[in-house]
Amino acid sequence: MSSTILGIVIADAIQHGKALLKFISPNDVGTTGSHQTGYYLPKKAAYLFTSFPPEKGQNNDHPVSINWQDGRVTESMVKWYGKGTRSEYRITRFGRDFPFLTSDCIGDLLILVPHDENTIHGYTLDRDEEIGEFQAALGVDVLGTWALYDASAVPVPETEEICINRHYSEFSRVLTDFPGTSQFSEQARLAIVECIPGISEQKSDMQLTRYLESEYALFRIVERQLCQNEITRLFKDVDDFIKTAASLMNRRKSRAGRSLENHVEFILRKNSIPFDMRPDIDGRPDIVIPGKAQYDDSSYPVSKLFIVGIKTTCKDRWRQVLNEAKRIPNKHILTTQAGISTNQLKEMHKSKVSLIVPKPLQKQYPEGSGIKILSLDGFIQFIHQTLPKA
Repeated sequence: MSSTILGIVIADAIQHGKALLKFISPNDVGTTGSHQTGYYLPKKAAYLFTSFPPEKGQNNDHPVSINWQDGRVTESMVKWYGKGTRSEYRITRFGRDFPFLTSDCIGDLLILVPHDENTIHGYTLDRDEEIGEFQAALGVDVLGTWALYDASAVPVPETEEICINRHYSEFSRVLTDFPGTSQFSEQARLAIVECIPGISEQKSDMQLTRYLESEYALFRIVERQLCQNEITRLFKDVDDFIKTAASLMNRRKSRAGRSLENHVEFILRKNSIPFDMRPDIDGRPDIVIPGKAQYDDSSYPVSKLFIVGIKTTCKDRWRQVLNEAKRIPNKHILTTQAGISTNQLKEMHKSKVSLIVPKPLQKQYPEGSGIKILSLDGFIQFIHQTLPKA
C-alpha cells in the first residue's frame, strides 16, 4: 500500500465526514464456515449504508456500487438477514477474483466511505504503520474489531474505559513482538493512573487488583494482534496444533506470575518498604524484608526479618516457601488465589505460613476458620510498625 493511497483514503473520509473502520475477520472471508462470504456490518454502523432497519423475520437487499482503491467497481449488495436464527447485516457480491476478501486479508483494515445512498468508496490497509497513521489522522481508535468515524457526531467526554482502551491501542499498535513483562506492567499502571483519578491514593489492595486486571486486558489485546495469523492458519497436524497451543499457554502463565511480582514490587517501593527481590540466599525466596544484608547478618534480630513468596496460586505450591530463607521461621505468601479450603488454611497456619490476600479477594475464602488473613495494606502497616525507624 503506497502512501499515495493512504493520503487519498484520509482525504476521502474527512471530506465526506463518515467512515466505517473494520478489521477483516475469518468470518468475513468464509474460513469459519459462516452462512455467506461477505463483509459483516455492525448493526450500529449499518445506517451509513442502508435505510433498512434490523427487523426480525425480514430479509432485505440494498444495491450499492463500491469503488475500490485499485480502480475496480463492484455492484454489491447490502443485505439484512433477519429470518430464522440469523440477525446480521453483510455486504456481498464482489465477483470472481476479488482481491480484498481472501484469507490473506484477515487482519487488514477495511475502510468504507459512503458518498451517497448508493455509492461507497472502499479501501484496505495492510501495514501496521499506515493503519496507525490513518486512525491518528481521523482521531479514531479501533478498539476491538471496528469503529465509526463520524465528523458530525457530538463529542462526548472520554470515559475511564475509553481512556484506558486508548492507551492500550497506542501501545499495542506499533508492536511487532511481545514486550517484556515489566513493560506490560508499567504500561498497564500508566493507563490506570492517567485514566482513573485518585487511583494512586486508594488502598494498596485496590491498586494491586486494578493493575492486574489492566495488565491482563492489555496482554489479551497484544496477544490477539500478534497471534491472529498463527491461530487462524491451517495446522499441519495435531502435533502442530498442540505445539502452538502450548506456546500460547506457557506465555500466558509466565506473564501472570511476573505480573503479580512486578506490581507487588512497585507497591512496596511506593510505600517505602525496604526489600530485595529474589536474593541469592537459601531457596532464593521472592522477597526478603528488609534485605539480604540483614538476613546474612547473624546479629540482626530474626523477629524483624520477613520472607514473602509471591504466587498467583498457592493451593499446592505453598509448601515451597518452607524451604526458603530457613533462618526465618514465620513465612508469608502473597497470593491472588480465589479461595482455598479451611483445612488448607489450618495446615498453613500449623506450618507458620501466613497468607496475604488483596482485600477484594478475601470474600472467596471460608469464614470461621479462626485464621487471620492479612490484606496487602495490613501487611504494609505491620512492616512499618515492626521495622526500626530509618
